[in-house]
Amino acid sequence: MSSTFKLGTIAGIRVGAHWSVLGILIILVIALGRNWPVLVPGYSAGAYVAAALVAALLFLASLLAHELAHAVVARREGVEVEDITLWLLGGLASLRSEARTPGADLRIAAAGPLTSVLAGALFGGLAWLLVTVDAPALVVMVAVYLAMLNVVLAAFNLVPAAPLDGGRILRAALWAWKGDRYRAAVWSARAGRGFGIALILLGVWQLLFVGTGGGLWWILIGLFVVSVAGAEERQAQLGDTLADVKVAEVMTADPDVTDASLSVHDFLHDVVLVRRHSAFPVVDAAGRVEGLVTLNRLRAVPAEERRTTSVRAIACPVADVPRAAPDTPLLDLLPGLRDAPDGRALVFDGERLAGIVTPTDVSRAVTLRGLVTGSGGGTLRPGVWGPAG
Repeated sequence: MSSTFKLGTIAGIRVGAHWSVLGILIILVIALGRNWPVLVPGYSAGAYVAAALVAALLFLASLLAHELAHAVVARREGVEVEDITLWLLGGLASLRSEARTPGADLRIAAAGPLTSVLAGALFGGLAWLLVTVDAPALVVMVAVYLAMLNVVLAAFNLVPAAPLDGGRILRAALWAWKGDRYRAAVWSARAGRGFGIALILLGVWQLLFVGTGGGLWWILIGLFVVSVAGAEERQAQLGDTLADVKVAEVMTADPDVTDASLSVHDFLHDVVLVRRHSAFPVVDAAGRVEGLVTLNRLRAVPAEERRTTSVRAIACPVADVPRAAPDTPLLDLLPGLRDAPDGRALVFDGERLAGIVTPTDVSRAVTLRGLVTGSGGGTLRPGVWGPAG
C-alpha cells in the first residue's frame, strides 16, 4: 500500500495517504449528514455537512495518532519504521524489521489502542466541557461521536487476531510463553483468518437478511484481514525455515566484477554476453568496489550512446547497495534487499568483496530448506500495523 499523497513528516516518520482514503471521508460525511438531522434537528443542511466534514477529518487525525503511536514506540524499541499510510480501511504503519523481544512486541502493539482510548477520553472530556458552556447541540454531537468512535476503534483493534493489534498482543504473549516467535506468529495469524472469515459471514448475513449497506463494509474488512493474516502466516513459516541461515550459505561467492571505466558497448559485448550474469559489481583500477550494474541499467542506455557512456556512469553507487557480512543472518538482510534499487546485496568480509546475494539465491535457499523441513515457501515482508490491519 504505497502513498498517493505525501503529507509530510511527523516525529521523523514519513506520512502519506493513499487515494482510497477519500472513501472514508465520503462515507462518513454521507452517513453523518443523513443521521444527524434526526438526532439533532433544527440546523441547516450546510451546518450538517460542515459538522460531518469536521468529524471525518478529526477521525482521520485520530487514525494517524493511532499509527504514530505504533511507529514512535517501535522506533524506541530499535525497530526501523518505513512510513505511515492512511487508506480506505484506516492506517498502516510499515516496519522494516521486527521486535527483538516479546516485551517490545507487546509495547508496540499496545501503543495504538492505548492512544485511541486516550483520544476517546479527550473527546469525551471536550463533549462534557461543551455541554457545561451550553455549546450548540451539533457541536457537542461532533465531540461525542469522536469519543465513541475512538473507543470502538480501540475495542475492535484489541480482538486477538492478526493483523489487528490484539493479534500482535496475542503473538507477544504466546512468544513469551512458548519462546518461539514464529510459532506464535502462525497461531496469531490463524486466529486472524478465522476472525476475517467471521466478518465476511457477518457481512453476507447483513446483505441477505438485514438489507443494509454495512454488510459490504464488513465483507471488505474481512477480506482484508483474511488476506493479510494469510500473508503473515506464510511469512512466519518462511521466517521459521530461514531462522538459522547465514548470508554465506546463500550468496554467490567471489562474483565476477567489471571495470568501471569500460564503455557500456564493450561491457555488453565483452563481459555480459560471455559471463551471462544479470548483475556485476563495478570496481575501479585499484580493485575497490564502486557500485553495481545490472542488465536493467544497460537497457536504459540508448544504443547510440553506449560507446560514449561508461559503466561507472550507469552503476548504482555502492552506498545505495545493501551490504552484509558472511555471518549476517539472512533474515536481517531481506528487508534491505527488498528495498534495494537493483534488488541485490553485496557481501564483504572486512573490506574484501566476498559475494553477492540475488533474489534467485534467496529463492533457492527457501526451496531447499522447504524440501528439507517440509515447510512451504513464501515471501517475507515488513510488519504492518493499523486499526484495520
